[in-house]
Amino acid sequence: MAAPTLTVDKFQQLLRYLDAVGIDSRQVTQGAGLDHAEIQMASPGTALPAIHYSRLYKQAVLGLQRLDPQVPWAAGVGTDAFEMLCRAIIGSGTLREALERAQRFSRSLQPITGNRIELRESEGHAELHYHWQAAGVTQVFAPQNWYRSAGAEAVTLTSGLLVWHGLLSWLIGHVITTTSAHISAQMVSKGYADAVAAVMAVRPEFEASRTCFVFPAAHLDFRVVQNHESLQNFLDDTVLQLIKVEQRPASVGEAVKRLLGKDFSTGMPTFAEVAERLHTSESSLRRRLLDEETSFQVLKDEVRCELAMQLLADPRARLGDIAERLGFTEQSSFGRSFRQWTGLTPKAWREGLPEPKLSQQS
Repeated sequence: MAAPTLTVDKFQQLLRYLDAVGIDSRQVTQGAGLDHAEIQMASPGTALPAIHYSRLYKQAVLGLQRLDPQVPWAAGVGTDAFEMLCRAIIGSGTLREALERAQRFSRSLQPITGNRIELRESEGHAELHYHWQAAGVTQVFAPQNWYRSAGAEAVTLTSGLLVWHGLLSWLIGHVITTTSAHISAQMVSKGYADAVAAVMAVRPEFEASRTCFVFPAAHLDFRVVQNHESLQNFLDDTVLQLIKVEQRPASVGEAVKRLLGKDFSTGMPTFAEVAERLHTSESSLRRRLLDEETSFQVLKDEVRCELAMQLLADPRARLGDIAERLGFTEQSSFGRSFRQWTGLTPKAWREGLPEPKLSQQS
């Protein structure tokens, strides 16, 4: 699938905003490894890689944090506080546990970030409330010469809600089903409301009594399929990862591989168990894997092959121990499977590895 793109007017809009708040947009562009003049001269409809925007945004947030640590836009994506919150919830087993942790953590960080979330449940529905004090959108972040200054409160609340919708979707490996969305501020424009509706698949209600999105409470029991390794990739290019969630469903194959784990000495989860953890039927999971041109068996082999290579890279690891961790009762069975996966025996593959560099001792 093609890499996600954004039109260059999004880049130009961000650069204009930085100049409006007194941040040198040329320095930010240079810090992101992009050509400032090329972006400014490009036709607004020109498509650029979304990863470039992600890196530009990350550099922009560094500048915004220096103005004020309470960056109002997008729930503080790219700030140190947002990273701390993500690291606090990544070890959760279910979405419910992740949100309970996030709720406590965001409350403690509110004096620094200016925002917090709140989870509410009632009659089969869950509500994720996003709180931000309107006074927190200071003149620093919403200057009079910025075209959205009049709608700063709406942009603050809506962008925060969108980030949490994307973050929760990323955590469970597929897009959260939103049944309604509510923003306690005046609508910026019809175009802005259309853009929000395209992401959440429901038209937001503006001038509401609260800011939240509503989704089935059953989602709270969905397994968190991300881990510390995938979190680092998420933090490296958060905006890109959120754009991917918005533009296409997450890979169910990657979700399956994460649920399989990395120790099969006591057995590997069955297809039925994996489907249950993903809260889908076996037939639906089989069909989605087929759509991604893979299968449960292929994914199991990929996971075990990747783990075998990692373990073989340690010269101290015994082949028998590696075979046991991979779930093989016989070392010879491991050898045959590894050769089938790679074309080499475990011993030959290990011998072909480059010699490890010894650290010099002072």
